[in-house]
Amino acid sequence: MCGRFAMNKEADDLIAAFVAEGGNAEDWLPSYSIAPTDPAPIVRERQHDGTVARSVDVAAWGLKPAWSKPGGPAPINARLESVASNGMFRGAFASQRCIVPMNGYYEWQKRADGKQPFYLHADTDVLAAAGLYSARKEGDDWAVTFTIITREARDASGEVHDRMPVFLPPDVWDDWLRPEKITAPDEALGMLDRASTAVAASMRSHPVDRAVNNVRTVNREDPRVIAPLPE
Repeated sequence: MCGRFAMNKEADDLIAAFVAEGGNAEDWLPSYSIAPTDPAPIVRERQHDGTVARSVDVAAWGLKPAWSKPGGPAPINARLESVASNGMFRGAFASQRCIVPMNGYYEWQKRADGKQPFYLHADTDVLAAAGLYSARKEGDDWAVTFTIITREARDASGEVHDRMPVFLPPDVWDDWLRPEKITAPDEALGMLDRASTAVAASMRSHPVDRAVNNVRTVNREDPRVIAPLPE
């Protein structure tokens, strides 16, 4: 699974990287430790009056479909193997897809002296994880939430954990974000599998300081939390 990630870019940087037109991300503060329920930027496309606009918006991590009951589950991950058929995700997979930008993500290994965190990343500065989002009306505002699609881990990612995010290269961003409803889910799933397999070959991992283990006390603004431990 993917249970924590880093995103150190400002909103303007993300708007430029994904060729977006803005959004509601003005208050976004970069963080090296984004945990479930935390806000994070997502990239999405929406159609209005025949025009499609791409935006960078801030959403809460943990999908809450508009039809879900208060207090119900808010999954942070959706499995690639079942995302198109699982009732929790089926509707969003069909028509509410997004990209979750991240620098990298964390996984843990159990050791005799406790859990050792690892930071997984690639040569590129920003990774694009395939995600799903939902928007539900809460009072006078819209609450936007998201989940990250995961798959069986490959290459270096598989050396640390058996699952990893589905990362997308730039040449499939447009296809994934296009707001039209998916009518051939098997084709979309095949595209995700092929594209993310290619990105997985570029992933790297290194152990990091165990300060990241405590989500409440880790300094989210400190880039040293993703630095490799000394040899």
